[in-house]
Amino acid sequence: MFFVEVVLPLSLTKTLTYRVSEAEFYFIKKGMRVAVPIKSKIYTALVLDVHENAPTLYEAKEIHQILDEKPIATETQIKHWLWIANYYMCGIGDVYRGAFPSGLLLESETIISHKIDAIVNQNELTDEEFLIYEALQQQSSLKVQEIISILNKKNIFPILQKLMAKDIIVLEEEIKENYKPKLIRYVKLHSKYESDSGLNELLEVLKNANKQKEIVLAYFQITASEKKPITVKKLVEASNSTSAVVKALIEKEIFEEYYLQHNRVAFEGRASEKQLLLSAAQETAFAEIKNIFLEKEVCLLHGVTSSGKTEIYIKLIEEYLKTGRQVLYLLPEIALTTQLVSRLRLHFGDKVAVFHSKYSNNERVEVWKQTLENSDKAQIVIGARSALFLPFNDLGLLIVDEEHEQTFKQTDPAPRYHARDSAIVLANLHSAKVLLGSATPSIETYFNTQIEKFGLVTITERYNNVRMPEVLLVDLKDKHFRKRMTGHFSDLLIEEIAEALSLGEQVILFQNRRGYSPIIECLTCGHVPHCQQCDVSLTFHKHKNQLRCHYCGYSIAKPTHCHSCSSIDLTTKGFGTEQIEQELVSLFPKAKTGRMDQDTTRGKFGFEKIIDTFKNREIDILVGTQMLAKGLDFDNVSLVGIMNADNMLHHPDFRAFERSFQMMTQVAGRAGRSEKQGKVVIQTYNPNHNTIQQVTNNNYLGMYKEQLYDRQIYKYPPYFRIIKLTLKHRDFDKLKEGSMWMYKVLSQNLNMPVLGPEEPAINRIRNEYIRTILIKIPQNLPLAGTKKTIQKMLNSFEAVPQYRTIKLAVNVDFY
Repeated sequence: MFFVEVVLPLSLTKTLTYRVSEAEFYFIKKGMRVAVPIKSKIYTALVLDVHENAPTLYEAKEIHQILDEKPIATETQIKHWLWIANYYMCGIGDVYRGAFPSGLLLESETIISHKIDAIVNQNELTDEEFLIYEALQQQSSLKVQEIISILNKKNIFPILQKLMAKDIIVLEEEIKENYKPKLIRYVKLHSKYESDSGLNELLEVLKNANKQKEIVLAYFQITASEKKPITVKKLVEASNSTSAVVKALIEKEIFEEYYLQHNRVAFEGRASEKQLLLSAAQETAFAEIKNIFLEKEVCLLHGVTSSGKTEIYIKLIEEYLKTGRQVLYLLPEIALTTQLVSRLRLHFGDKVAVFHSKYSNNERVEVWKQTLENSDKAQIVIGARSALFLPFNDLGLLIVDEEHEQTFKQTDPAPRYHARDSAIVLANLHSAKVLLGSATPSIETYFNTQIEKFGLVTITERYNNVRMPEVLLVDLKDKHFRKRMTGHFSDLLIEEIAEALSLGEQVILFQNRRGYSPIIECLTCGHVPHCQQCDVSLTFHKHKNQLRCHYCGYSIAKPTHCHSCSSIDLTTKGFGTEQIEQELVSLFPKAKTGRMDQDTTRGKFGFEKIIDTFKNREIDILVGTQMLAKGLDFDNVSLVGIMNADNMLHHPDFRAFERSFQMMTQVAGRAGRSEKQGKVVIQTYNPNHNTIQQVTNNNYLGMYKEQLYDRQIYKYPPYFRIIKLTLKHRDFDKLKEGSMWMYKVLSQNLNMPVLGPEEPAINRIRNEYIRTILIKIPQNLPLAGTKKTIQKMLNSFEAVPQYRTIKLAVNVDFY
C-alpha cells in the first residue's frame, strides 16, 4: 500500500492521507499538486510527503489525478509554511491557501448529466424540472452556471436534489485549469504571394478593395522597417483600419494568421549603463553593512528620511546578483512598488519581477513559475507581503523596506503572519542575509539592535547634505480663540501654502480620514445615523452623496431630515480628505488639487495615475491619508501640512505614540527632498505633547527611551509577547458566556497576565458581537510550550457543543 500526505486549501490544521498506486508512488515528488476528492467536491492538494503507513482513524481514499510533472513548490518553502502555521497558530491549509496564487488552485466544477437508463414520466415533473430535463435532451451535460441562466434563479440546488431523488440526473465533478497562457494573434502574407509575380497577382486581386489594399501596403511598410513578426493589433493601428478588414483578408487567403505565447509580465527596455555613485555617508554605511553581514544575519539601516537608503539597497543587490542568488525586496504598500519598480528597472532592466495582489491571477502564476525556474526575469522580486511565499530556489538577500509599517502584518484572514518576522525565518532557511530599512524603526526592532541580536547602521544626514525640514507647530486652541481659522486651515498654513504655490512648488496635506466627515448629527435631538450591522457612525461621502460604513460597506443616501425626529437641521462633525479638498478649492481657486485615499486608488493602476500626475507637476496640492506617508519620493514638494495631529495620538492602543511619531516623521520627510530646505506645519490642540515635541526635534532616541520605559511598566512588547484571541458571535449572551469560559480556563492554567474578555471600541461588525482576550507572555517563559498549552485549551473550547458556533481567531504578535 502506498500513500501521500497532502495539505488542502481549507482551514484544516492537519494533513490528510490518500492512497496512490505503485507507479504513482515513484512518480510523485514533494511539492507536486494532486487533485483529491473530499465529500463530493474535488480540491487541489499539495503533496508534503510520500510514505507507506496507512492512516489509523479513517480509510484512505484514492487520489483523483496528478496535476504536475515536476514540483511546483520547493521543500524550503514548505518548511517555511509549517513554521508560519506553528508560530502564528493557524492551520497549514490556511497558509497554503494564502500562499498559492488562486490560478494554481483548480476548483472543481459540477457537471449535471442525464442518467442513461432513466424512465421518466414527464407529467410528474414541475415546470422548472421539465426545463432542465428538456435541456438535457438537447445536450449531454450542463454546468451549474448554465442551469442558473436557464431557470433565471440563483438557488437551483433544491430542484437538482428532487431530480436526483427521482433518479433522472447524476452529478459529476470536472476539474478545470484556471491559468491560460496569453496568446497574441500575428499575421503573415500567404506563401503563394511571396514571389514577385505573386505580388502583381495580389495587386490585381485587390484592385477594387481599397481598404484591403491599404492594409496590405501598410504590412509591406512595417516588414520593410522591422524584421520581426507583425501582430494584428499593430497592423490595424498602422493602417488606421479595423480588424474586420484583416479578417476578410484572412478569409480570402491573402494573409495567414498564427498565434504566439506571450509573457504577461514583460518589461520593455534596457538597463542603463550608468554607475550609481554613493555619497560619503552612504559609502560608510554600505561598508558597515557588509561588515555586519560577516557576523550577523540581520542588520537594521536606520537612516533619516531622504538619506538615500534606496541607493544603498541597489548597490547591495548588485553584489548579490554577481553571485547568482535571488533577491527579495519587500515593501509595505502597493503604492510604493510603482515608484520603486521604475527605479530598479532603470538599473537592472528585465531582471525585476513584481508580485502583489493588484496583479491578475494569470500574471501572478507567471511570476511564480519564473521564480521557481530561477529565470533571469525574476532575479529580483519586488512585492508586498505575499511575495514572501514565492518558491525561491536560492535566496541570497532579503530587503524589508520601511520595516516599521503595520501593513506588513496580515490581520484577516489567517495566516495572520508578520512579513518582517517571517522574512527573517525564511532567510535563515536559505542562509541568506536580511537588511531592514527605516527612518523610524519599530521599537521591537530597535530593541533587538540594542541587545545585539541585530546589527545597526545609522545615517544621520540627508543625501547631498540637504537640511532636515523645519517644523512649525500651530496651536489650534489659540487660533480658534483669536478667530484666525478659515475652515480647518490656520492663517499660518494658508500663508505657507500661498507662498509655496507662488514659487511653483508643490504641497502635500495629510489627514488620516477618508470621506467628507465621519459624523452627521441632528442639531435638534442629537441623533447620529449608525450602520445597521456595525457599531459605528456612518461616514459622509460628498461626491457620491451617501453615508457609508467603512467596516462592512453598508451605504444609504444622505438623509434630508433626521431619521429620529424629522428635523431638517443636520450638521457634519469632524473632517476627512474630501472636505479638505473642497475647502482648498474655495481658498486657492487657481491651484489644481488632487486626492489620494482608498476611494481614488481603486483598480490596478489607481496609484500610478495619481503618483505620476503629481510627479509631472500636474497637481499643485495633494491631499491624502497614510498612503502618502510611505517612502514616496517627490523632488518638488517644499511644504507638508498635517491637518490634525491629535486624532492619531489619542487612539486606544499601546502603540499610539510610537505610531504617531512614525507617521508624522514619515509625512514630514516628504518635504524638501532636493536642494531647498522644506517646511512642515503641524496643527494640533496640544503643541507641548511629548511625542509632538519629539517629531519637531527629530528625536527618535528620546521617543524610543520614553516608550520603552512605559512598556516595561505596563507589560508590553518587547518585554512581553502578546497573543490576542478574538471571539465573535451574533448572539450577545452566548458570546459573553463563551468568552468568560475561555478567560477562566486560560487564567487558571497560565501563570501570566490574561486580560479580558474585553469589548473593543467597535464591538459589533457585520452583525457579529466581538470580545477580545489578551495573553501576555513574559520573555523568560518558553514561547512554544505556552502556545501548546493555549492550543490545548482552544481545542477543548471547540469541543464544548454550545460554544462550537462561536468564531475564534488567534492573533500572535498582533502588533
